[in-house]
Amino acid sequence: MTPPVRLRTARPSDAAILAAISFEVWMHTYIRRGVDTAYAEYALDTFTAANLAAVIADPGEHVILSENEEGPDAFIRLTRNRPAPLPGCSDLEISTLYVQPRHHGRGLGRALLARGLDHARSLGQPSVWLATNSENAPAIAFYLRQGFERIGTTHFRIGDAAYPNDVFRLTLDR
Repeated sequence: MTPPVRLRTARPSDAAILAAISFEVWMHTYIRRGVDTAYAEYALDTFTAANLAAVIADPGEHVILSENEEGPDAFIRLTRNRPAPLPGCSDLEISTLYVQPRHHGRGLGRALLARGLDHARSLGQPSVWLATNSENAPAIAFYLRQGFERIGTTHFRIGDAAYPNDVFRLTLDR
């Protein structure tokens, strides 16, 4: 039997844990053949305890994490006042939804997304948006199953390279 999902708002003391989860999930998702310098530098510069502590402390950010008996295993991050790369979206982005790969299939992503959408509704947002790598088929399938609509494409930059990202929007019921 799968234990119940336990969710809570992130605390400052969670910063290093969220950095570790971010690094693990990002590397697992995007490093396919080998680690090149640009990817390594991006991951090591971005997924730090200091950066995640700043996110947790920022009133424009809201981070909810899932935890099991040993500690956090997944989180969602919502960012206010983030203009979408395409018209017709609110300024509330789901900027991160990371579940450790070994915990996929337990409903953590759905539970975190539901709690994040409840938060978005509490802010009076008409919709949320997100972008995910256009080659990330599991994430794309997940968002489509959750009712998101693909509305276009943008690019994510690492160094001199630009990677296509699909942009999704979900209109919120009130």
